[in-house]
Amino acid sequence: MNLTFSQFALVVLAGPNERARTAFAHRHFRAAEILSLSRCRRRTGALDAAYTLLERIVSRRLQRRKLVVVNAPNLTQAERGRWLRLARRAYAEPVIVEVGAATRDALPDERDLRREGFHTAVLLSAQAAKTSTVQRLPLPNDRRDLHGPFDIIGDVHGCFDELVELLEKLGYRVDETPTGYDVTPPPGRLLVFVGDLVDRGPRTPDVLRLAMGMSAAGTALVVPGNHDDKLMRALMGRKVQVTHGLEVSLEQLSHESPAFREAVAAYLKSLVSHYVLDDGRLVIAHAGIRESMVGRWPQAARDFTLYGETSGQLDAFGLPVRLNWMAKYHGQGLIVYGHTPVAEPVRINNTLNIDTGCVFGGALTALRYPEMRLVSVPARVVYSPTNRPFLKMEDF
Repeated sequence: MNLTFSQFALVVLAGPNERARTAFAHRHFRAAEILSLSRCRRRTGALDAAYTLLERIVSRRLQRRKLVVVNAPNLTQAERGRWLRLARRAYAEPVIVEVGAATRDALPDERDLRREGFHTAVLLSAQAAKTSTVQRLPLPNDRRDLHGPFDIIGDVHGCFDELVELLEKLGYRVDETPTGYDVTPPPGRLLVFVGDLVDRGPRTPDVLRLAMGMSAAGTALVVPGNHDDKLMRALMGRKVQVTHGLEVSLEQLSHESPAFREAVAAYLKSLVSHYVLDDGRLVIAHAGIRESMVGRWPQAARDFTLYGETSGQLDAFGLPVRLNWMAKYHGQGLIVYGHTPVAEPVRINNTLNIDTGCVFGGALTALRYPEMRLVSVPARVVYSPTNRPFLKMEDF
């Protein structure tokens, strides 16, 4: 059996057979990566003190972005919960591997463990533990190897005509094909969408066809917005409120084939929460991202990158009060994001909001990076009225 997980993970080796756990650990991991509860107990003499010491060492290594392997029984949900909390705090992938259990009821099954919060859960018999392999994969959001130049486009929201106009203004060629759109970028350039491809606007299916085609061709990267995520959940049959423009997307997609709707759901589900590009000098996240989340396990940061930071209260327009996470950001990577419509692109610290509210009658804006040049086209009409005025620099 081949076990795969990310290069930045907290790997919990569980099960009552310490000899089997230890053999597995030393077969697949470096000694410096392995932390043992038994060793900590020999140092402290007491179980509670051993757990305290082990947690402290694990936390310190995770903060340094090191892969950590914990060799401990972890037979109860409470024992497993302590490692889940540490993984979440450090935005590391939580992994659990039960090694060589004498009985199959030593731990819950994989589905139960994933419901507890483990992203990867594997139960190995004693024989499978001896013959299995371990593969560490790069974090899917780590594309520091891509240096651009990039064209980063703000929230499209189904405004296909403006998207094509903006692309052509940027030097892209857009050709319609029987199955979608063939987009040819200027030599060497890569397109990046900051999310919210869908909802409210008049041509969501065409925006999706274009983005999906470019993603498949390797000429675009896309991060999900909260509207994209909600549409994905609706198409997968999950219970969501059909509001804030989702009803528009669903009506438009009702005229498409079931195969296309399934492809859209799978595509939106596959999108990575944020990207780190250009040796860490550029970060793309729909609603922004905390400095401590950048370049770490993307699923752990997903809610923040979709919705940003809110107070839990509603403003006078019945919309969530959004907090200025940008004021606390002091990272070296430029964070380019959207989500909150602004009258003009807003730069605070090393962050830049390029959602200029095309669907609300504003404009569709792109940032050319590394040139740091803004290019925009005006909305042709107001597709979706908004009660809340666009924010300006002085509103932040």
